[in-house]
Amino acid sequence: MSAETATSEYMLLFRNTGWHKQLSAEEIQQHMTRFTAWFEKLNREGKFKIGGPLAHEGKTVTSKTNVIDGPFAESKEAVAGFFIIRAGSLAEAVEAARGCPGLDFGQTVDVRAITPEPDELKFARIKAGKAE
Repeated sequence: MSAETATSEYMLLFRNTGWHKQLSAEEIQQHMTRFTAWFEKLNREGKFKIGGPLAHEGKTVTSKTNVIDGPFAESKEAVAGFFIIRAGSLAEAVEAARGCPGLDFGQTVDVRAITPEPDELKFARIKAGKAE
């Protein structure tokens, strides 16, 4: 095993667009200052690649002919934003996500590896007997 750790990319998906609704303007500003400090720390460490907040409103495409309003901002499942970070492992990416100040206000962070190939294609290869 090499002493050098391979770095992979992970998406941190922030959920709960309504975390701020019960806070004062000063509390919201304090939280945003903490969030910015966390982001800057990830950036200084060379972990941050890209990301940003998302508008609370948009459209949901459910088929080639059906587009509906959504996602619905009142839902705790609504996606608030995302980061793409670099980490040596899923555990390291989870540790980075644990620093998210939004966790203190009911936000959740999904941590997902960005893979070179969809798992469905790997499954199809295995099912077809063409495993690597």
